[in-house]
Amino acid sequence: MHSVNISADLVSPPTAADFYRVNRGGGLFSEAISQRIGAALALAAHRMGLPPTALTMGNLVLGLAVSVTVVTLAEPVAAGDVPAWVVGLVALVGWQVAYALDCADGQLARVTGQGSPAGARVDVLCDVAAQIALVTALSATAVAQRPSAPIWLVAAFAGTWMVNLVTSVMAAGPNAASMVTSTSLPVRLVKLIRDYGAVIFLAGLVLALVPEWTTWLIAAFTLVNGGFLLASIAFSARASLR
Repeated sequence: MHSVNISADLVSPPTAADFYRVNRGGGLFSEAISQRIGAALALAAHRMGLPPTALTMGNLVLGLAVSVTVVTLAEPVAAGDVPAWVVGLVALVGWQVAYALDCADGQLARVTGQGSPAGARVDVLCDVAAQIALVTALSATAVAQRPSAPIWLVAAFAGTWMVNLVTSVMAAGPNAASMVTSTSLPVRLVKLIRDYGAVIFLAGLVLALVPEWTTWLIAAFTLVNGGFLLASIAFSARASLR
């Protein structure tokens, strides 16, 4: 657990803008939506005297609860016993709020000086658990909607999804590097395909509006993440040979 230790640099109570200013990005959608919601949540947590780990655990609990709900109702939705839009709306809102909490914990830690190696480890581990649950929810929906979906596709989807977490961890620190350093709007728009906030927004929309497309959705995610993994290996290998 983080100890409460307000940064000495703060001469007045921080505002939402102060928290947003230290956000770590994540992509165009995440910066415009998720990180801004995260700043508001970080401000509220600060006023209540909560440590960053409380937000981290909130992300975990909410993310797991939403994904378990989607898994539990996957078959009833496929059978037409439960409206797809209800489950999709729960997923759309719940996953976004959980991700905003994930954004908020880092903002709170940086602004208030409560960061620690242990807190960072808890953050990563909770992200892993929450994303495993999300992958399980999408896989369960895909199989429920299309029982003939090949098992290898589900396995490939689950495996390549973890590329997001691995590369985000590798992108931090003094040895971080980017294959595409441009920050132009066209490049940032293209990068939306790997922006976690945009990805879970799309997933929620599919579950709400066209759950029968979930198999195609996980196939698309598999291609994108698998392609990014191969490109990252090639980029890193070329850099290591210089």
